[in-house]
Amino acid sequence: MRNVILASSSTSHGSRYLEYLQPELKKLFNAVSSILFIPYARPGGISYDDYTEIAKKGFEFLGIEVKGVHSFENPKNEIEHAEAIFVGGGNTFVLVASLYEKGLMDTLSTAIEKGTPYLGTSAGSNICGVNMQTTNDMPIIMPESFKTLEIIPFNINAHFITEGKNSTHKGETRETRIKEFHVFNEIPVIGLPEGSWLNVIDNEIILGGNLDAILFQKGKQAVICEPGMSF
Repeated sequence: MRNVILASSSTSHGSRYLEYLQPELKKLFNAVSSILFIPYARPGGISYDDYTEIAKKGFEFLGIEVKGVHSFENPKNEIEHAEAIFVGGGNTFVLVASLYEKGLMDTLSTAIEKGTPYLGTSAGSNICGVNMQTTNDMPIIMPESFKTLEIIPFNINAHFITEGKNSTHKGETRETRIKEFHVFNEIPVIGLPEGSWLNVIDNEIILGGNLDAILFQKGKQAVICEPGMSF
C-alpha cells in the first residue's frame, strides 16, 4: 500500500522549510522514528552533508532522526530497510542520474510500492511520475534514462505558474512547454502550483492545499482541478 506525499515545493509563500506541510507530515510519519533522506538533487550545487542538515532542521518539530543516505556504504540496503524516505528538491537531471548510477531507481520504487512512507518535494516529486521530461530544470547532466518511478500514472510539472493577463513575460509559458511535450508524448501532466501536493494512498490520489492544479492531456482542453479532487 503506497503512502506518499508529492509536494510541488519545500516552502510556500515565505514559510520556513517544510513548514506548510507540517500537518501532513505528522500524519505521514506518525509511526516512524527515523527518516532516510536522499540529497542527490543538490539544489544550487549544495553538498550532500549541507543539504542533509537542512532536512534535519525541517523535521525538528517532529523529533524524528534524519539520516543522509550518502553517509552509508550500502545505500541500497538502507533504502530497503528504511522506516521512511524523503527525497528533496533540486535538479531533477542530477537526481535521476545519481539514482541510476548507484543502481537505486528500482530499489526506491520497490520500497514505495511496499508501503514505506515517502515524501517528495519538487524534484523528489517529479521522479514519481512516468518520466522526468516535464521538469523545469536545466539538463546539466545526462541520466541513463528519463524513465522514473511510475508511482503515479502521469507526470508532474512542479512550481507550476499561469501567466496573468498583465504579465510582461515574453518567453514560453508552462502551458506552451507542456503542449510541446504532448506533440511527442501521450502521458498526462499535472501542473502543480507551489503550496500544493498530492496525497497518494494506495491507488487513490488526492490534490492537497488551497490552490487549483491543472490537468493537461494530449489533444484535450486543460482541466482545472480543485483542492480535494481525487484522480
